[in-house]
Amino acid sequence: MSAPDVAIIGLGRIGLPLALSFADRGLTVLGVDKDPERLSAIAAGRMPFQETGGDELMARVHASGRLRTTDRVADAAQADAIVLTIGTPSLAHIEIDLRDIRSALDDLLPHLRAGHTIVLRSTIAPGTTEFVAGYLERRRSLRSGEEVFVAHAPERIAAGRFLEEIDTLPCIIGGVGSGSGERVARLFEVFDAPVVQTTPVQAELAKIWANILRYTTFALPNLLMMDCEQYGANVFDVIDLINRDYPRGGMAQPGFTAGTCLRKDFAFSEERSNAPGMLLAVSRVNESVPNFLVQGMKRRATGGSLNGRKVAVLGLAFKRDTDDERDSLAHKLVRLLERELADVAVHDPHVATPTQPLDDALRDADVVVVATNHSDFATAATLQTLAALAVDGCLVVDPWNCLGSGQVFAFADELALLAGSPGA
Repeated sequence: MSAPDVAIIGLGRIGLPLALSFADRGLTVLGVDKDPERLSAIAAGRMPFQETGGDELMARVHASGRLRTTDRVADAAQADAIVLTIGTPSLAHIEIDLRDIRSALDDLLPHLRAGHTIVLRSTIAPGTTEFVAGYLERRRSLRSGEEVFVAHAPERIAAGRFLEEIDTLPCIIGGVGSGSGERVARLFEVFDAPVVQTTPVQAELAKIWANILRYTTFALPNLLMMDCEQYGANVFDVIDLINRDYPRGGMAQPGFTAGTCLRKDFAFSEERSNAPGMLLAVSRVNESVPNFLVQGMKRRATGGSLNGRKVAVLGLAFKRDTDDERDSLAHKLVRLLERELADVAVHDPHVATPTQPLDDALRDADVVVVATNHSDFATAATLQTLAALAVDGCLVVDPWNCLGSGQVFAFADELALLAGSPGA
């Protein structure tokens, strides 16, 4: 069997769509992953997670035979180009964890040869690309830009938009040494996106701070939501006043701000920050939203307690209309409710975690919380089901305004009017 054109190490939500897209453009691809269930799904031509257009893409690539898989990282060295889509989590002490990247490099080291191109695709801390180049030179005397070519080409595509944005978002490339950027540009030129060449550290900072910008942007309306509760104001009315016909408005809507990228990427800057604590404060705002909602429920509950009350949580995914539960604050909300001795019922039509049917979750619920703003929930049918099945006087908690009540804390009779319920 001939050598593949490119190897992708890590077939998760970044790596697999990229591998499929390369194969769909005519390249032969070797995918590497250590999850046997994921490899089994790919071998059978099934997407192991949701991605818009992913099933059709998988079917085409599976029929073409241009993607094969392995669980051995060393096999990736068969390809001239190796793309690492391995996560770099943050350790408990605001310290970046490079163990997975180093492990992959150690597996590759005995098999690397002159001419290999290594691309870091996942989010990484400033200096990581240079570290990888230095690691290869120190351990194998392979100089980047001469014998091997090392670059960071950060993934910036939103969940569920891969097939659209791989051809439209500028592809940032930061290469170490002369020639690395050009080598990686030739690899990614199979897509239609424009290429922007820069230095490795500027590529790293651009990706990190794009996520930090969003994380901070969403913290502001969440903090405003808490201020409005304190002062007896309506956060959605205040946001409308801020934004309406005002050229310097732009306040976002509140909600659960989470996900595997936004929740950790501030740590890449915080680790060596010149203003330590600033981004930790942003994190604390977003992380406190579940507790803020639980305390709001308790203040409105008879006797100030959720003990023995049924609370229906709608949504476990971190983002609208996705099955991705990684670092979702909905799970934190569930845990906090359980600590209040509430009887928690959960429904999510997208995630892999088993949840209850909507009717079962809503039936006899004392409180309903919209934890994820899935489009499935923003319907008259959901409102009507809630009005019909939840208890009289049910408290509805909706920081997204997904149900359209215009209130973070509302009551079922108010929502029944919106739903046009016969009993309203």
